[in-house]
Amino acid sequence: MPLALLALAIGAFGIGTTEFVIMGLLPEVAGDFGVSIPTAGLLVTGYALGVVVGAPLMTVLGTKVPRKRMLMLLMGLFIAGNLLSAVAPAFSVMLIGRVVASLAHGAFFGIGSVAAAELVAPHKKAGAIAMMFTGLTVANVVGVPLGTLVGQTAGWRATFGIVAALGVIGLAGIAKLVPDLPRPHGVHLRHELAAFKNAQVLLAMAMTVLGFGGVFAAITYIAPMMTHVTGFADGSVTWLLVLFGLGMVGGNLLGGRFADRALMPMLYVSLGALAVVLALFTLTAHYKIAAAATIALIGALGFATVPPLQKRVLDQAHGAPTLASAVNIGAFNLGNALSAWLGGLVIAAGFGYTAPNWVGAVLAAAALVLAVLSAALERRDGARTTAAASGTAAGQRTPVGH
Repeated sequence: MPLALLALAIGAFGIGTTEFVIMGLLPEVAGDFGVSIPTAGLLVTGYALGVVVGAPLMTVLGTKVPRKRMLMLLMGLFIAGNLLSAVAPAFSVMLIGRVVASLAHGAFFGIGSVAAAELVAPHKKAGAIAMMFTGLTVANVVGVPLGTLVGQTAGWRATFGIVAALGVIGLAGIAKLVPDLPRPHGVHLRHELAAFKNAQVLLAMAMTVLGFGGVFAAITYIAPMMTHVTGFADGSVTWLLVLFGLGMVGGNLLGGRFADRALMPMLYVSLGALAVVLALFTLTAHYKIAAAATIALIGALGFATVPPLQKRVLDQAHGAPTLASAVNIGAFNLGNALSAWLGGLVIAAGFGYTAPNWVGAVLAAAALVLAVLSAALERRDGARTTAAASGTAAGQRTPVGH
């Protein structure tokens, strides 16, 4: 794997830290600003919606900019947003800072995925994408737990200051290690937009929304769930997030490996198992050991879907993949926003802190249904193409007059 993938992973590490660290700090932020836990959950929803909007917006704005330069500009935006969050005097200002940082997220991973895939041989593309996303998953093993620990001891503002510093390191890594990647000639915005006429691209994005949304339904409210239901101390949330991160790392690497061999079967297994595990989490959340094991499984199964879903979008949007790739990153975060909002609704309605797990199970099951539908449509279209080709060949072999 090229060294440039390390630079992309460094940027992903910073982005992954700021995306997920807020979940371990929701009680602290809510207490500091005097808002409820569901209201503090808007920091997750707002960030996710910012990714949804920023992914296509920043990618379109970057169509005239070489990819390396655009990646550096995105990291600059990320740094600014996290600095604003660190010094926010009010909850609304912090929410704005989260949105500013999120605008860089989708385009960074979208453009980065395309760049990573171009740096390796065709049969290693999913593995290269997984390598970049390893930065995101490792952030959950190192960055998020440390950020949570710092936030609980020195204050959450210190955490976001450190995250901004991580952005500076990511920016320097891209400047040093990523080669110049000029925008491909002959690819225009209308070509990129044409990919969205493909039903398979839209189905893959819908799978992304629902499948990864299932993960966030449970994980957004992991801190109050583990402390109020399971009985863990506040400080235990840190190592629980480490377990989630370790699961993410393993699932991401396995997803990348098997997606290059059997993409759709990998999606069937990961989405189906994810739905089952999320449903069981409603029960296992009451027992410390079982809850810890379930959290690791959710991380593994959730991120096992990331490389195959991203590769499927790239495959189906061949010829003009950049915008589709970025929008699919936005789709991950649309799922995050949807599930965080739904999870907050069921908690606010009085169903308890384990109720979001059922929301997640339903979302993951719906993603599995779409995966099966997508494969069935692909087989049908393949059969029609084969039949048409056979009929044409037979007609060409028939002698004149017969």
